[in-house]
Amino acid sequence: MSETLLSAHELSVRFGGVLAVNKVSFDVRRGEVFTLIGPNGAGKTTVFNLISRLYTPTTGSIQFEGKPLSRVPPHQVAGLGIARTFQNIELFEHATVLQNLLIGRHIHHPRSLWRELLFTNRVREAERQTRHKVEEVIDFLDLAHYRDTLVAGLPYGVRKVVELARALATEPKLLLLDEPSSGLNAEETNDMAFWIQDIQKDLGITVLMVEHDMSLVSKVSDRVLAMNQGERVAMGSPAEVQADAAVIEAYLGTADDASSLRRPVA
Repeated sequence: MSETLLSAHELSVRFGGVLAVNKVSFDVRRGEVFTLIGPNGAGKTTVFNLISRLYTPTTGSIQFEGKPLSRVPPHQVAGLGIARTFQNIELFEHATVLQNLLIGRHIHHPRSLWRELLFTNRVREAERQTRHKVEEVIDFLDLAHYRDTLVAGLPYGVRKVVELARALATEPKLLLLDEPSSGLNAEETNDMAFWIQDIQKDLGITVLMVEHDMSLVSKVSDRVLAMNQGERVAMGSPAEVQADAAVIEAYLGTADDASSLRRPVA
């Protein structure tokens, strides 16, 4: 896990008079789960938007596999091997689970209109591979029961898993999870922890996560970066970061609060 997959150097972004991120640097190693924590407004999702190329940094740089992301348009980021989920679930509600996952495979289809119209051998083979990969993801996340169900009719917790499945369908090298436990109950959060561990260990995918639930963070994270008011506060193992005095003051509250938040997922 020593090889750097993603490197952010002195990232800053300003929106008018607001400095949302201020000179934040970190490296994400291939094969690890790296988590950003911090209070609301700390700049965590802004960092995700910089990596996704939805925002352009005011200063600083991001490299993915040693290559700069600054010239990559947002619609080409998935093709590099970067997939993402969102705080607010972004699915096609009037499509089925299967159809949502198939949409996630669009980057692997031949980009030729005439081949699509003629349904050539290359297009047929791509379609077979797409179906096979989607079914693998459905089996991996135990979604077979919901595969033909419209997303609009699914419970919230299942929708979160479907969005995760669509991201996995792109076959990412780096998976960005924006608050994966948000809105989930304790049992669903526990299940999410297992999914993240399996994604890392069984699929070999690197995970960069934003999360508020410290029990989930403690269970799945290799390293944690704490942010506050757009700046880096501390970085290290989950235990090291949660014990840091500046983190306790800025994010975890009192020492008693920090102690209660360290309880692992059952």
